[in-house]
Amino acid sequence: MGGRAGGGYRRGMRIFPGIVLAMAAVVLTACSGGGGETAADRSSTTTGATDTTTGTTSTAAQQDCAAGYLAQFTLRQKLAQLITVGVTDAADAENVVRTEQVGGIFVGGWTDKALLGQGQIDAVLAASRTPLMVTVDEEGGRVSRLRDLIGSAPSARAVAQTMSVEEYYQLSLERGRKMKALGITVDFAPDVDVSSQPDDSVIGDRSYSDDPQVVTEYAGAFIRAMNEAGVGTVMKHFPGHGAGSGDSHTGAVRTPPLAQLLDRDLVPFRGLIESGAAVMIGHLDVPGLTTPNVPASISPEVMALLRTGTGYGAAPFDGVIFTDDLGGMAAITDRMSIAEAVESALVAGADNALWITTDAVTSVLDRLEQAVASGRLPDSQVDASVLRMARFKGTGPRC
Repeated sequence: MGGRAGGGYRRGMRIFPGIVLAMAAVVLTACSGGGGETAADRSSTTTGATDTTTGTTSTAAQQDCAAGYLAQFTLRQKLAQLITVGVTDAADAENVVRTEQVGGIFVGGWTDKALLGQGQIDAVLAASRTPLMVTVDEEGGRVSRLRDLIGSAPSARAVAQTMSVEEYYQLSLERGRKMKALGITVDFAPDVDVSSQPDDSVIGDRSYSDDPQVVTEYAGAFIRAMNEAGVGTVMKHFPGHGAGSGDSHTGAVRTPPLAQLLDRDLVPFRGLIESGAAVMIGHLDVPGLTTPNVPASISPEVMALLRTGTGYGAAPFDGVIFTDDLGGMAAITDRMSIAEAVESALVAGADNALWITTDAVTSVLDRLEQAVASGRLPDSQVDASVLRMARFKGTGPRC
């Protein structure tokens, strides 16, 4: 998301350390059955739940915990956990959370900042039955939705040219703490694209450098700082927008072939895949990877590449996969409706579909329910994504 100056694309909960912990064990041992029973209660009543010699929880107990957590949701509520939508103000946010229990809201350039600056987010959080993601696109430079609230920051490129990695870590930590105090829980940053494009191009100065190692070092400092501040991070735009042919806001974008991305664009993702950050998939046509006219954000092949890691030499990834904005970027909207795009993304393997308005939430959820009923979107896949989202949101009785 982001990239254009006029464009737009997150207090009260423990947020987003969970993804940095061991995957299934953390989620499942942190779960409750939704009725006040803790994981400790469950392990004490489940035969063989804990191996007293190792202190590990058995697979049966983990499965029991997961089932108990998932049982608190209807199918529609599970599906709602897998969408994040842009809001205009506090009333819009509270309405969509209360009526459909969406998993996340997005604070864009068009959003009334009184939602954050005047503490109106509290009523929105109170309307949600589970921890709510409050997300923003705050990179610094020209992609800064919060400069009026927390001050401005240099672009990524300017940072890498003028600051040490440690100085950038300290700056990011200070800004992350300010974001958390406002109620932000997830920042759709850092941009880990590797690019030498002019500053004002779609990626341009949003990229730290055209050197993949420099990108990895500075992006890693940002992720580490935000983790410490309690704000989740999302690396973008997988598998690499830095050498793309254009701007996905305005139309289809083609990258170099996958073979050319391996030693450049994919290097930061490979180096940071175990950092605790989620990953955002771009609307990119990638020769040698995506099917023609099927952008990466709705491509099963791209999701599989990220999940397994074997196709680009990385560790497997079981964190959250977000789509880029599905509702305001022509690379998607020229091809399909928002309901079609959301279904396609989740079927392909994304965990969370993002778009910038609340208008279509009901119709999207209607379609997703139909997709599950028809078998196009398997129940097991929905459950796995709900659990990943729970891990990303934090630990405790709600997993």
